[in-house]
Amino acid sequence: MSLSLAVLAVAALAQTAIFVLSGSVALLADVIHNFGDALTALPLGVAFFLRSVRGERIAGLFVVVAIFVSACVALWQTIERLVDPQELSHLGVLAGAGVIGFVGNELAARIRTRAGRSLNSPALVADGNHARADAFVSLGVVASAAFVALGADIADPLIGLVITIVILKITWDSWRVVSARVPLDSTVRSR
Repeated sequence: MSLSLAVLAVAALAQTAIFVLSGSVALLADVIHNFGDALTALPLGVAFFLRSVRGERIAGLFVVVAIFVSACVALWQTIERLVDPQELSHLGVLAGAGVIGFVGNELAARIRTRAGRSLNSPALVADGNHARADAFVSLGVVASAAFVALGADIADPLIGLVITIVILKITWDSWRVVSARVPLDSTVRSR
C-alpha cells in the first residue's frame, strides 16, 4: 500500500510541476485524479491494518467517493477552459507528463492488484483495476499535446472532458465492485 502511495504521489508531483508550465486542463484532470488515487491507499491501509472486513468496505466506499470528487473537480475545470480557452505551452514536456502518469498508474495497478489478490480483497483489486484504467487515461494527456501541436487548441479541454467521463465510468465500476457483499474468496477469509 505504501509503495503504491509513493509511486502515485511522485508521479502526481512531477505532473503538477509540468501543469504549472503548460496550463493543460487535460493534465490538470489527470493530476487531480492521481493525487486522489494516491490518497485512497490510506483508508485501505488502515482497514487492512485493523484486519476488518467492515473497515475494508468503508475504505472501498471512500475510494469511490474520492474518485467521484476528482471527476467533479476535473469537470468543473474542463468547463471553465471550454468557456475561457487558453493557449498551451511546453507541449513536449506536457506529453512527457502523460507518460509519467501512465507509468506511475501502471506500477500502482500492479502493486495494488497483486496485493488485493494475495489478501482476497475486492476493494484493493478494484483500486488496482482503477489504477490500470487511469494509466490509459494519462495517455490522453499525450494525445492532448499532440493535437494542440497540430493546431487543434480545443483538443485540450475536449480531452479533459473525455478523461472526466472515463473517471465517472471508473467511479461506477468501482462502486459495483465495492458494493458487492461477497469477498473474492469468502471461504478463505474470515475476520
